[in-house]
Amino acid sequence: MNEKTTVIPPLPDEAPEPAQRGGRHPVNIGHLVMGLAFAGLLTVWALYVSDTVPQDDLRWLLPVPWLVGGGAGLVAAVLTQRKRL
Repeated sequence: MNEKTTVIPPLPDEAPEPAQRGGRHPVNIGHLVMGLAFAGLLTVWALYVSDTVPQDDLRWLLPVPWLVGGGAGLVAAVLTQRKRL
C-alpha cells in the first residue's frame, strides 16, 4: 500500500491574503504639484468664464495656482525628508 499523495497548490482566489502594512501611502510630489496647479488653473478659468473675475485681474490671478502648487511641493518635500532622518 504505497500510495503517492499529490499536493495541489491553492488557486489565487483561495490563497491567504497578505498582512496589510500600516502607515501612509508615499506622496509623489510631482503629481501633487501638477494636480494642485491644474485644479487652481481650472478654478481661475471657471471664475473668468462665469464673469466673476474681470480680464484685468487675470494678470495677477494666473500665477497663484503655480505658487500654491510649488509651496505644497516644498512642504511635502520637507515633511518626507524629516521622516527619513
